[in-house]
Amino acid sequence: MVMIIIMRELNVSGLDLNLLPSLEALLRRRNVTRAADDVGLSQPAMSRALARLRDLLADPLLVRAGAGYVLTARAAAIQPQVAALIGQVREVFQSRPFDPAGEHRVLRLAAADSHTVLILPGVIARLAIEAPGVDLRVTAYGPDLFARLQSGELDLAFALAGSPLPPGAHSEIVCRDEVALVMRRGHPAAGRAWTLADYGRHPHVGVALTGDGQSEIDATLAAEGVSRRIVLVTPHFMAALAAVAVSDAVTTLSATLARRFAAAFDLTLRTPPFGETLFTTTLVSSHVRASDPFLVWFRRLVREVATVAAP
Repeated sequence: MVMIIIMRELNVSGLDLNLLPSLEALLRRRNVTRAADDVGLSQPAMSRALARLRDLLADPLLVRAGAGYVLTARAAAIQPQVAALIGQVREVFQSRPFDPAGEHRVLRLAAADSHTVLILPGVIARLAIEAPGVDLRVTAYGPDLFARLQSGELDLAFALAGSPLPPGAHSEIVCRDEVALVMRRGHPAAGRAWTLADYGRHPHVGVALTGDGQSEIDATLAAEGVSRRIVLVTPHFMAALAAVAVSDAVTTLSATLARRFAAAFDLTLRTPPFGETLFTTTLVSSHVRASDPFLVWFRRLVREVATVAAP
């Protein structure tokens, strides 16, 4: 005669998981009163929990021996498992303190050369001390920027505060700067204050990380009936400085960057004839990963470094 034993899978969703802390305390304390104190129950409530556990596990669990209780064989067998399970549940619901020194990862960041020159050296210096296991990879911008952020291929991207962002993008301010009108020191119009009309009289070098180099400047000029000729569009801010250093073209870009290299390129800076010359730089990420403790820490580090780089 062959006996076929059918094991039915336990329906975990039907279990009262509130009994788990009581079970762990009972097996550890082997005393109803002390177990009740540990989990914050009254003694009658713990006695009822013990009765339910005995029924659920089909085992007495605790049996009286003299003045106290001892564990049954089943209870002794499951005690290590129950203790481990309680520890694992605590880890799930208890966040660990974040320590950047323990991170080992590669962070991928979309940045322009101005960011790599002004901000990233200070970031690298900080990482070497505070997070030596973190490596940076800088990548170029592109039309698929936000798709790469969303997929996790890219962690963060520098952007201007006014840049249009898709739904689901998280943006955090890093620093504020101002734009400067930059030209070679011997430029014919270097010695006077510029008007909007002057923007139409001289060639320009534009910087475009994406697109054709058109910017808010052109919209402002168009409103006054002025158009400008852009003789060079480049994705590199340093290239723009180098170009105006040897020509009569001018460029409008970060005053902090231009001041840094004014002596090396023999440049002069003027205040542009706009009502607003301030701009704000942000770090953009996908909202899915915005709360990643490492990215939260890294954005704060970049903000601290950038604030010093662009006072």
